[in-house]
Amino acid sequence: MHPLIAHFQQYLPLSEEEKEMITARANRRQVKRRQMILQEGFTCKHYTFVVQGCFKMYGLDGKGAEHNIQFAAENDWVADIGSFHSGKPSGFFIEAIEPSDIIQIEQQDLYFLYLNIPKLDRIFKVIIENKFVELQNRVLQNISSTAKQRYLYFLEQYPHLSNRLPNTQIASYLGITPEFLSKIRKDLAETNP
Repeated sequence: MHPLIAHFQQYLPLSEEEKEMITARANRRQVKRRQMILQEGFTCKHYTFVVQGCFKMYGLDGKGAEHNIQFAAENDWVADIGSFHSGKPSGFFIEAIEPSDIIQIEQQDLYFLYLNIPKLDRIFKVIIENKFVELQNRVLQNISSTAKQRYLYFLEQYPHLSNRLPNTQIASYLGITPEFLSKIRKDLAETNP
């Protein structure tokens, strides 16, 4: 559980007792490539911390096309927060893009930790606020920017993922075709040799 404890301690220091409490309430597991940790129609029961690997969170449209809304790689969190807190079925899938090592905290365990480690409640508040700001920026980018500008913002937001993800995944996130993304990449390479 060291990666999770180290992540939390970037925000606030934890006592040995608090570390032990977190360790007792979190579960570490391995996930294979293409394995789902959440499927549409099921309730999100975990907050998932990515130790190693990469995930995509996406929805399907009426034609069955994927629309990626989030990527999560090392030292990041992924969950359908709405489903997690409401107990309602999710409209999203969360799937491993790579073989991954994750740590999950179930809802009742997270609420227990909030009550018994108040600073953890504050840590999660900051994490979720940061995710909300990220989402606001993404919405603004999607309604006010060109595809090229959205791609450059993606590179800024996920610099460590641009070479790990196939064009199809990035294009889905940007709301463009893989062919158009290839053209954008080619144009950028020609203007910035």
